[in-house]
Amino acid sequence: MPRRTVTAVLTAAALLLAAGCSSGGSSGGEGGTGGTGGTGGKSAGPSRGGSASGAPHRTPSAAPAKGSVKVVSTLTTGLKSPWGVAPLPGGDLLVASRDTGTIVRVDGKSGKKTELGSVPGVAPDGEGGLLGLAVSSAFGADHFVYAYFTTASDNRIARMVYDDKRPPGDQLGAPDTVFRGIPKGHIHNGGRIAFGPDKMLYAGTGETGDGEEAQDKDSLGGKILRMTPDGEPAHGNPSADSVVYSYGHRNVQGLAWDAGKRLWASEFGQNTWDELNLIRPGGNYGWPEAEGKEDGSEYVEPVEQWRTADASPSGIAYAKGSVWMAGLRGERLWRIPLRGTEPVAKPQAFLEGKYGRLRTVVPTGDGGLWLVTSETDKRGTPEKGDDRILRLKIT
Repeated sequence: MPRRTVTAVLTAAALLLAAGCSSGGSSGGEGGTGGTGGTGGKSAGPSRGGSASGAPHRTPSAAPAKGSVKVVSTLTTGLKSPWGVAPLPGGDLLVASRDTGTIVRVDGKSGKKTELGSVPGVAPDGEGGLLGLAVSSAFGADHFVYAYFTTASDNRIARMVYDDKRPPGDQLGAPDTVFRGIPKGHIHNGGRIAFGPDKMLYAGTGETGDGEEAQDKDSLGGKILRMTPDGEPAHGNPSADSVVYSYGHRNVQGLAWDAGKRLWASEFGQNTWDELNLIRPGGNYGWPEAEGKEDGSEYVEPVEQWRTADASPSGIAYAKGSVWMAGLRGERLWRIPLRGTEPVAKPQAFLEGKYGRLRTVVPTGDGGLWLVTSETDKRGTPEKGDDRILRLKIT
């Protein structure tokens, strides 16, 4: 169970307190059957705009309506079921293998891989296993690496000390579980974790195929969670003794903050619409009652939506005024150009079908992107190890 019980009450007063703190395409799983081509036609309405705090701000500059992507190099190949990626200070990458439970360090220049070790207790099953990774906001002092993973009983978050002075394969300390009790399933385990600009730890969870979990505020499934680095409810959450930050989600696998410190999340639809959402503290995103944009909906509507065949989104990143979204079933990289919280043009698709399923996208730190492929589920077993990391130049 979590360290503190998740409560069912998200009050209006708590929303005001929290406001400034935000800084597969089928029912069967990640990008299965269902859906047809094309993107959603309507752009976001005013109900989706504004900063997370609702405070007035100057008119933001807009990203160009059209952009470009160029693959400039392949950093490394031979990865086995890569999922979570966490940049280290200095530019190297930590990469989690969902199905083997191991973490490797990839040199950001040469692409050389060094295995750190395995995470004890990982129990791979379907979409579960070793999923998201995050490096502590105070990594220079504490050397903590956080991991979200599936066990035999739940999904949980643990942190480990990373000691690169030890021999390869033995560089991870014993895991310290900071949060447990997130529902697990064969599908829809969520799994993305990230530290926000506020230095709090955020986690996207899935409803494990049971849509009612998403609307149940006493459940941790189908939520975005916000907690301290020690796994406690963060100050300013919608409910003071709860880690639940937003609810009504189906399966969140992408988290990113824009230049205004606003939180964005990608979400798998069922058979109709995948979503890109601007996250509000205490917001209800509608699943399973709503999927995609619905006129007059009582739920927070997505900023953009896609047919499930064109997206099935996993990781997202923010760079150069746009949100960049990796598509699994869609086998393409989407660019969503923004002015503040509003799209300035229809989303653009790049690399369609060229590199297969795309799992994770991460800023390089110098204006580009790292893009991680995810072909294991489509082409064979984890042992095949045919996935790679690409370096992208973007505008």
